[in-house]
Amino acid sequence: MPHRPTTSPVTVATPHGPVRGERHATGVRFLGLPYAQPPVGSLRFAAPVPPEPWTDVLDATSYGPTAQRRAFAEVTTIPEPTIPGAATLNLNVFTPDPSPAADLPVLVWIHGGGFVAGSAASPWYDGRSFNRDGIVLVSLGYRLGIEGFLQLPDAPDNRGVRDWIAALEWVRDSIACFGGDPAKVTVAGQSAGGGAVQTLLATPAAQGLFRAAISVSGAVMEPQGRGTAEAVSALFTERTGVLATAAALQHLTDAQLLAHQDRLTAPAPGGRRLPMLALAPFADGELIPQPVREALTAGDAGAGIPLMAGFTAHEFNGMPQPGLTAADVRNTLAAFGLDEKRTRIFLDTHAPYAHEPARLLGQAVTDTTFRAPTLAVADARARLERPTWLYEFTRPTTAPGFAGMACHCADLPFAFDLLDAEGVTATLGENPPQHLADAMHAAWVAFVRDLEPGPFWPRYGSEGRETMIWDDTPRVERDPLRPVRETWTDLSPQ
Repeated sequence: MPHRPTTSPVTVATPHGPVRGERHATGVRFLGLPYAQPPVGSLRFAAPVPPEPWTDVLDATSYGPTAQRRAFAEVTTIPEPTIPGAATLNLNVFTPDPSPAADLPVLVWIHGGGFVAGSAASPWYDGRSFNRDGIVLVSLGYRLGIEGFLQLPDAPDNRGVRDWIAALEWVRDSIACFGGDPAKVTVAGQSAGGGAVQTLLATPAAQGLFRAAISVSGAVMEPQGRGTAEAVSALFTERTGVLATAAALQHLTDAQLLAHQDRLTAPAPGGRRLPMLALAPFADGELIPQPVREALTAGDAGAGIPLMAGFTAHEFNGMPQPGLTAADVRNTLAAFGLDEKRTRIFLDTHAPYAHEPARLLGQAVTDTTFRAPTLAVADARARLERPTWLYEFTRPTTAPGFAGMACHCADLPFAFDLLDAEGVTATLGENPPQHLADAMHAAWVAFVRDLEPGPFWPRYGSEGRETMIWDDTPRVERDPLRPVRETWTDLSPQ
């Protein structure tokens, strides 16, 4: 049965004014708290501005408006509600103890959705299990798509990134009112949210706002330089006939802006090809000084911050690809830059899919978008002896459409210990193993609390490359991802 908490009102004083939340079985939740003013009018494409203070008690018993303005069920399997309203720069606090003296560790969660979708109001992001285990959970919303990430010459770059920083500043200044310790903040996210975590590690303005990081299936734009972002803006004007400026976009309705976004991202056979994440954080040279992957593998970004990172084994293998042939797969692998030697390694590694071209292509997308980039970050950090823990989630789902695969998002209900949440059965199948949720969730709690996930999971090192495998029987293996490294990173062209 879905969790149905028994609630009672609780009022807390904050630096901006009093807020009223609801007590439930494991703590108190405060929903839809503004961390910045509504991004409308002159603020639509501006940097976030702190909220105005209030004197009346603010009701915080319902989720606030979302930047997602329409359902994007095809992006993830997570139920992510769309809630209308202007005040989209809001966050939710789930706390075991709203006492300023509690000094509890804090987990700040950034949702995924390809930087164009997603919702902090998802039942998969409820904080009740973390509250049960002494952790304050904060989930935040941020500007998406064009409003958050399209490069505009008359507006600040990376507005969505600025939103994340503003939310973390709110946590720094206000979380003690809810029982959290601002010196014990871990930032975490999945998919685009995992990319957000990596981006924050590489953003100087975010340093000091969190002490640890968890990147789940993290993805960033590649290539990520300013030139790529400017090319996307030029293509926006070419495809829509509208100048890529804040002045030209300022007064468009949400529906008009989404229609233009669809025109920008629509496939164009023979036309200019967009990066997979076209509307996403980019290295603007100021807020984000250099491309994130470069900063994390060749620079000092995140040097002193413990990082837990990983992915599922088959992130995008379930993508429908009707009519795909083996020749199409080989051509795609060549387009990804694989020579014949690398192609053979890839095909041999995934021999069980030899007669399933769609799964092979999905695996290539999984590897190039999630597994190989995260592995490169882990390897670089290991060489420099930076505290890193790597995992791969391999437990296959039994749900129709995903059966036999550890697909994108399948690890989250286990990490949050919410196997009874709405939509979980449709993703994982019937009776997902509670013991796996117990183990994964305990590792997350330990990491947020103690800065390491427990003695059973050693650091990822440059010698043994010890990696946690989350499966029906969780275990640590030595360098299980070697084929990924050999295929996508270490081999030289013939």
